[in-house]
Amino acid sequence: MEADGLTRRFGRTLACADISLKVPAGGIFALLGNNGAGKSTFVKMLVGLLRPTAGRAQVLGRPAGDLAARRQIGYLPENFRYPDWATGAEVIGFHATLADIAPVRRRARVADALHRVGLGQAGGALVRSYSKGMQQRLGLACALLGEPPLLFLDEPTSALDPVGRRDVREILQALRAEGRTVFLNSHLLSEVEMVSDAAAIIRGGRVAAAGTLAELLGTAHEAEVRLVGGAALEAAVAALAVRWPVRERQAEGAGVRLVVGLAAPEDVADVAAAVVAAGGRLLGLQARTRSLEDVFIELVRA
Repeated sequence: MEADGLTRRFGRTLACADISLKVPAGGIFALLGNNGAGKSTFVKMLVGLLRPTAGRAQVLGRPAGDLAARRQIGYLPENFRYPDWATGAEVIGFHATLADIAPVRRRARVADALHRVGLGQAGGALVRSYSKGMQQRLGLACALLGEPPLLFLDEPTSALDPVGRRDVREILQALRAEGRTVFLNSHLLSEVEMVSDAAAIIRGGRVAAAGTLAELLGTAHEAEVRLVGGAALEAAVAALAVRWPVRERQAEGAGVRLVVGLAAPEDVADVAAAVVAAGGRLLGLQARTRSLEDVFIELVRA
């Protein structure tokens, strides 16, 4: 999947602005952003539900929205509703008809889809009796039904409990092992960090950062340093800044709190030695690892 300058306006509102992304086949790619950042609008353009104001996109080697490409896509929208008077199996059976699955294979495919999302014993129950988490699983089953090579999943773990989220993670990992491509939107950054190979963060409809998780996290290790005030305080700060990037600085009474980037966790010992060598007084020192959430918050707040 590839987007080149994809833009969408709603009147005077710019929802997506010149978004260019390339998603390789056979992995899990996450699109991250706060509410209103343009994530769902971007996905709707890729699956052909919205036409871009400008730019173009290729999906499975064909223009976004092309009927042949759409037949090979599985899509789970963020907000969906199924008729509550139907059973789960009937809902999936209807989608099997839409997907043009042969009648002789339909029953087996419906049963397999229900089983894969953990609804194997609930297919005969009415949708109105389903919890929110069960309805989310039903939507995921519909997206998986046609065994598509590319899936777009908008908040696939929404409304799921911890067990359900783990189940979805295992499904996503299995899809990747099968060579399928998964493009997902999610607010659960810890979940994204556990399963994704790469991600893009958008802010205000524009790409703020994109790359593999390793590239986004950059130097993932850092140390929180607390220094006591005194004549050598600034000398100690300068000694640290020469060797390590200072990401944060905050006054704490007469002292200071710093966050410095490290190449490896064991560098924390060198941080302590540098402070002492500069005549500084060390009040506290703690090594820690940056998370995807840390990077996301920094970019969104910037």
